[in-house]
Amino acid sequence: MVGDLALPSIDPASDRAVFKQISDHLRHAIETGSLAPGDKVPSESRLIAHYGVARMTIRQALRELQSEGLTVAEHGRGVFVRSRPPVRRLASDRFARRHRDQGKAAFIAEVEGTGGKPSVDSIKVEEAEAPEFVRTRLGLAAGERVIVRSRRYLIDGHPVETAVSFVPAEIARESPIVMVDSGPGGIYARLEEMGYRLDHFDEEIRSRMPVRDEVRALKLPPGVPVFHLVRTAFAAGGRAVEVCDTVLSSDAYVLSYQLPAR
Repeated sequence: MVGDLALPSIDPASDRAVFKQISDHLRHAIETGSLAPGDKVPSESRLIAHYGVARMTIRQALRELQSEGLTVAEHGRGVFVRSRPPVRRLASDRFARRHRDQGKAAFIAEVEGTGGKPSVDSIKVEEAEAPEFVRTRLGLAAGERVIVRSRRYLIDGHPVETAVSFVPAEIARESPIVMVDSGPGGIYARLEEMGYRLDHFDEEIRSRMPVRDEVRALKLPPGVPVFHLVRTAFAAGGRAVEVCDTVLSSDAYVLSYQLPAR
């Protein structure tokens, strides 16, 4: 026992490194809830006394947990189990028209469905020349311009996602899409009001480690990857009307889809 926490002893017959055995024990305590989000991990001194190993071995074990994004170290206070935002299901019906009809953008509808409190900040709107990857997806010629909407999404005040939407300027320039607050239902509702009834979305998703700006924006600890999602929205008739470049904290999402078998 380490305080109120039951931890096994080291298995001297195991071929697994001692520091990895210790990190396994602590990881199991976190995964089973014996160490809950926000709880303080036993101090180095208490772990040394329990396991009878050198301080460096304990530090290696603790670094292992930090590299996996399970714990965070606070200077002068110790190591704590990382608090995570409520898991949100990135589901196949998140862009269903019924959400827009209720005046809710996809993020708001999804987070409210989990009992979380959604919010958006860092909103910036500007007109710019379309980047090449956007031109390709929107079918624009070189030099054509787009309305660029950047924002950050939060659950219960914790940032989980950044997104940048690109809409052809010829469509959006004289519409509420250029406003910071685009209105109920978000920009997809505005596109449909202008006659661009949405037909389908194409998405590309990959997992990678975040770059420095993403770590800062999403407040990511070491070891937490991101989902990088690029979505293209198509109106009836096949015209691409929006590209959204999104970065999501991987531990805030479960990717859940229903796929037809025929």
